[in-house]
Amino acid sequence: MKSKYLEENRKNKYGQYFTPQMVAEFMVDLVGVDTDAKVLEPSCGEGVFLKVLQNRGYTNLTAYEIDKELGNQFDCIRYASFISSHVEETFDLIIGNPPYIRWKNLEPELKEELSDNSLWNQYFNSLCDYLYIFILKSIEVLNENGQLIFICPEYWMNTTHSITLRNYMIDKGYFEKIYHFNETPIFKNAAVSVVIFKYIKSDKKPKNLHVVRYYKHKPLSNQLLRMIQDNSHTDADIARFTVPQFEKDKRWLLTHEEEIKQMEAFEQSCGLGNAYPTLGDICEIGNGMVSGLDKAFQLEDQALNDKEAAKTIEVIKAKHLVPFFYTQTTKYIFSNDVKTECELKTEYPHFYQAFMPYKEKLESRYQYNRYIPYWEWVLLRNFPLFSRKTPRIFVPCKERISNKDFFRFAYVPSGIYPTQDVTAIFPRKETKESIFFILAFLNNHRVFTWLKNKGIVKGNIVEFSETPLASVPFRRIDWENPEEVRIHNTIVRHAKAYIEQQDKSFLDRINALIDRLLV
Repeated sequence: MKSKYLEENRKNKYGQYFTPQMVAEFMVDLVGVDTDAKVLEPSCGEGVFLKVLQNRGYTNLTAYEIDKELGNQFDCIRYASFISSHVEETFDLIIGNPPYIRWKNLEPELKEELSDNSLWNQYFNSLCDYLYIFILKSIEVLNENGQLIFICPEYWMNTTHSITLRNYMIDKGYFEKIYHFNETPIFKNAAVSVVIFKYIKSDKKPKNLHVVRYYKHKPLSNQLLRMIQDNSHTDADIARFTVPQFEKDKRWLLTHEEEIKQMEAFEQSCGLGNAYPTLGDICEIGNGMVSGLDKAFQLEDQALNDKEAAKTIEVIKAKHLVPFFYTQTTKYIFSNDVKTECELKTEYPHFYQAFMPYKEKLESRYQYNRYIPYWEWVLLRNFPLFSRKTPRIFVPCKERISNKDFFRFAYVPSGIYPTQDVTAIFPRKETKESIFFILAFLNNHRVFTWLKNKGIVKGNIVEFSETPLASVPFRRIDWENPEEVRIHNTIVRHAKAYIEQQDKSFLDRINALIDRLLV
């Protein structure tokens, strides 16, 4: 009862997400050391790993726990911070579920602890996660050929600010196995994409590592974990493959080697090696505007006076985007230049009436460090860009890919605006390639494959903010080459025809022509 109370009622200031016993048993099944080996659990929480290890016959156990209210039934626990402790001994196995907290969410006492920690200061900074120091220090106190088995979020495997940790791990050893659970619900109150990895500290490294990915968003069970662990079991929701050992200064891709080769070929066909043009070179990219409460600004069939009609805009929501085109727009109030509530009430009475049911919620919106009247949008980021009298491409700012193999880049004429769930792409003035060619290119399967692996991906969700989109490889047209010009112009015609007619035969022709450019 005590642990349930702690889990449900106490502020989770130490980043504690308690591991289900069946998951701990799954991880202990991965252990490859004898029962008399020296074992460490650096953040033992309630002690589920200690319990499983003891049940399996392991006796030489050491554990650290910062929270003195947890794990009191075990006599091997040292109630101290593993991070701050001077650990003189080394271990054959380190196993567990380290805490994960972003720097901005750390308690002051933990920030102070890290600011005085030499390992943290050598390898990390305030963009890093509390998790990183647990991984690194664990490797520091591993014996040669010692094993590290952790369950943790997977985001650090491909983010920029974790590069020092990843390079350190490559220098010190190698991964033997990685189990990727995508968004499988494992921890209570934590929607996060999870991996379980087995890492070996060693100078000698095999060529490949084994990856198992479970794709279905379904709660785990003992039966399912046995299926995942059984290499002879085949299932549409479980993928098993090997990938080359990770390299320094590169992103870690948990995908088939064949897919990696396809991405490399795509990049090379866009340029010379890594020196390829990108979407950011030819387009300006901006995230949509934020109203703070969309339903308060949406208009349906309300009667409007002339002044009110002049202060509306057409908006496209992400749900109305499909590949190449959009299905509908929504009219929004846009009254940001109304000076006073009196002016709103007298000059724009229908707006005033529309806002009244939402006034309290509108006034409680995030204020971005300034006073924002309830009738104004809270953040007009990129408004000058969106106001250009030129067509644009919209894409949802987030896209779940667990059940699809395409993204939704859509052509949108000028005068239509994106809200915060949409990112907009505008060809630069000097770009000669047509917006319809760019549109067709972005909807090609190669871009989908590249972004789902090298974009910003969290679980099964790909994020389309400015930075990941700007990095997408792009195939420029050689305007001195008549054949390439002809291909470009034909793709443009077919893209326009598909938008107008929605005849899918045009898509086959478009992709065949892109294939010719990307050989």
